[in-house]
Amino acid sequence: MSILARYFQLENEAQELRRKMQTLEDTPEFKREKEFIDKLRRLMDEYNKTNGEVISALAPESSIENTERKRRRKRKLKVYRNPETGEVVETRGGNQKTLKAWKEQYGAETVDSWLIEEK
Repeated sequence: MSILARYFQLENEAQELRRKMQTLEDTPEFKREKEFIDKLRRLMDEYNKTNGEVISALAPESSIENTERKRRRKRKLKVYRNPETGEVVETRGGNQKTLKAWKEQYGAETVDSWLIEEK
């Protein structure tokens, strides 16, 4: 397909999307929601409030849940020692490059038995 043909195809798709948007904008539901959002944004500007502050004011329990999710507990540091090479790996997750290579070579169960310390 030539670049020009692709351009015209995209232009037609854009026109179709504009038509669909206009149809949606003409519905009473859309007009009502748009009016609500516009009024809410004006109020937020007038009182200098952010989205998070409004959500916190309207649903404090939701705000607390989100804060708790953000403060996830840090994973424990695990220290593994390869008995064959003496090499030591410290990691907080299983995605560490050397640890993954060991698990591929020796098997996950064997490598898990090499855990020498958990901090």
